[in-house]
Amino acid sequence: MDAVTRLLSDLVAIPSVNPMGRPLQGKGFLEGGMSDYLENWFQSLGVPYERRTVAPGRDNLIARYKSPHDRKTVLFDAHQDTVPTDGMTISPFVPEIRDGRLYGRGSCDVKGGMAAMLEAFARLVKERPANSASVVMACTVDEEFTHIGSSQLAASPRMADYAIVAEPTKLDIVHRHKGAVRWKIRTKGVACHSSTPKLGINAIYRMGELLGALSEYADMLSQATPDPILGPPSLSVGRIEGGLSVNVVPDWCEIEVDRRIIPGEAPSDCYQRVQTYLRDRLGDSVTWEFFPPWVNMPPLSQEVGDENGWVARVRHAVGEASGRVPELAGVPYGTDAGPLGQTGLPCLVIGPGDIAQAHTKDEWIELDQVQTAVDAYYQIALALG
Repeated sequence: MDAVTRLLSDLVAIPSVNPMGRPLQGKGFLEGGMSDYLENWFQSLGVPYERRTVAPGRDNLIARYKSPHDRKTVLFDAHQDTVPTDGMTISPFVPEIRDGRLYGRGSCDVKGGMAAMLEAFARLVKERPANSASVVMACTVDEEFTHIGSSQLAASPRMADYAIVAEPTKLDIVHRHKGAVRWKIRTKGVACHSSTPKLGINAIYRMGELLGALSEYADMLSQATPDPILGPPSLSVGRIEGGLSVNVVPDWCEIEVDRRIIPGEAPSDCYQRVQTYLRDRLGDSVTWEFFPPWVNMPPLSQEVGDENGWVARVRHAVGEASGRVPELAGVPYGTDAGPLGQTGLPCLVIGPGDIAQAHTKDEWIELDQVQTAVDAYYQIALALG
């Protein structure tokens, strides 16, 4: 087994499930086991590193390689967490290799990209090429839910001239993606016995009115001026809950809203516009409460520049490694490049794997692409030096 496959197997075998806001704890949840492994890995490599606590049980790991000469610095970023394992048809933390693929939760999103970045980082440390950039290797937490790891990294003093974020892009180059703002809305009612419903006010019925208005708003957004690459913004309601029991008229109902943002929009403005629309549309007929957003992720909008710019150099480097010219692409999902790019740090998203396999019931990644990614990240460090 080659080094990067062995490393990827180790990473997949360590549960690092993001509870996604649910009150779940214990073995398998959060990134503590991954952080312990990465700390030992950086110690063995003999590089300076920091373990920065972001939240209880959640630490960013940041290691540094200094080029032999005074060169630019590139940030490599990969997140430690995975989505939950509910509904998986394979053993999520027993890495299995079949037909050139490695199966397991996080193999595609994004432990394959992390393993490739780490191996490229180790190669730089061991070979110390004179013309490479210095590299900051960041392994961040909570990308799958609130991006608190990358947000803390973005709030720190700038440590690099460029950033490459690992996500499954099939080694194409993502320079533009949507952002997101997410929040809860609650409708209120008056509880009473369900045998005398007229004595109460049903909060679920009230939420039905509000959902109808939100559906109209979502339709309006789909007709808004689109981004030339990403298309129009969007709004979706992903969760609903409410009430105490079937024999009690519910005095509350709550939904979770996901508003996808295109470049040129600000999360706070989008949040406020929905409130204004509902106020105008519903008036006083529904009593509701907006909770503060728990996600405020800006979109990524990286200018490609000319044929001599840094994006062109990265594209050439990835092409040298992969044997094909990578596409310049936009994607509808968000990544840690959103918070990092908001600071003005030039960012691209590049990694092995296909987003179609991320979060799936039998998640897997092509090992040939992981191995190619090691050389791609190494060549990027040389190209940006």
